[in-house]
Amino acid sequence: MAKSESWEWIKAVSVALILAIVIRYFFFAPIVVDGQSMMPTLEHNDRMIVNKIGYSIGKPDRFDIIVFHAPQNKDYIKRVIGLPGDTLYYEDDQLYINGEPVEEPYLEKYKQGASRLPYTGDFHLREVTGYDVVPDGHVFVLGDNRQHSKDSRHIGVIPYDEVVGKANIVFWPFTEIRIVN
Repeated sequence: MAKSESWEWIKAVSVALILAIVIRYFFFAPIVVDGQSMMPTLEHNDRMIVNKIGYSIGKPDRFDIIVFHAPQNKDYIKRVIGLPGDTLYYEDDQLYINGEPVEEPYLEKYKQGASRLPYTGDFHLREVTGYDVVPDGHVFVLGDNRQHSKDSRHIGVIPYDEVVGKANIVFWPFTEIRIVN
């Protein structure tokens, strides 16, 4: 009887481990925010859940917060600004996409408290990436802390196949559990 009960426990633990590995590898994964590039939307050491399956059936949307594989074997977390086919530029702290001004409401209160202005320096897509439009199968990303972010202005456009997933749930610290947009 004891041998049968032990065998049942071994099977149950094995199934649980296999399920945990499959869920983490294919569906969701934790990530730790490292640095200040997304502050104050995300703080250094925030723990988030990355949804890996959303982009296997769809593509990133403008202003999604995504995790992607970046140079130096590191994963970055940034906000999608430009989509394939977009032209974009910043002028006088205003984002223009396809020639039209676009509001970034998630930045408004941070611009007011910025130590120096403009919050986002002037640039054109061509100047920072060499492209006139965001290429097919790529996105242009920026950190919310525009003055302290290594993003597409420095590393170029991000191919879809380097995108790990969408990150919008902070689960730690426990007192700061929230959905971010």
